[in-house]
Amino acid sequence: MLTATLIGDVVASRTTGDRALLHERLTSVLEDVNESFAPVTPLRITVGDEFQGAFATVGHALQASLRLRLGVLPAHDVRHGLGWGEVTVLQEQPRVEDGPGWWVAREAIHQVHQAEEHPGTRFRRTVFRAAGGAEGPDPDLVDAALVLRDAAVGGLSERSLSVLRGLLIGKTQRELAEELSISASAVSQRVRSDGLAALVTADVGLGRVS
Repeated sequence: MLTATLIGDVVASRTTGDRALLHERLTSVLEDVNESFAPVTPLRITVGDEFQGAFATVGHALQASLRLRLGVLPAHDVRHGLGWGEVTVLQEQPRVEDGPGWWVAREAIHQVHQAEEHPGTRFRRTVFRAAGGAEGPDPDLVDAALVLRDAAVGGLSERSLSVLRGLLIGKTQRELAEELSISASAVSQRVRSDGLAALVTADVGLGRVS
């Protein structure tokens, strides 16, 4: 079965002072994303700070990866390898999956690690790859969109991150202004200057990728 796979881990988790608190936060974010997107294989922590899950469409995996990142920023950050390809269930209890869909996701997250070693691509947090022969979206086009999304999100302040989270769940700028105890004009200025409306529009478009 063609499946959108996601493998993620926490950036620089070994330097985190309170790993128990980080684990608690990550678990909560994974639960929220599972509830919102109903992945075919629910997101779960596999070992240490690594987690994985699988989605019916690439679009849902792309949207989920953004919510996961926004869920831990700015205290922490996460990187993701996203894949598209055949996935086979080898065992149900406990569930064990294998196949090209998982292999390319693993390759993708390795590429994120490699990108972080170079100054020009250090901002990368998400890479998408498709298995050879798997019919689906153009991986180069999807990855190009992820380059821009990673760069934009990585440059946001804590307040702008809060505004973006709210916009993604449909809150109005006035509602966000009241929640954040700032003026509506201040929210509007952040939306314009930080390109938050563009990020929301891009998220809607990426969500349609099948």
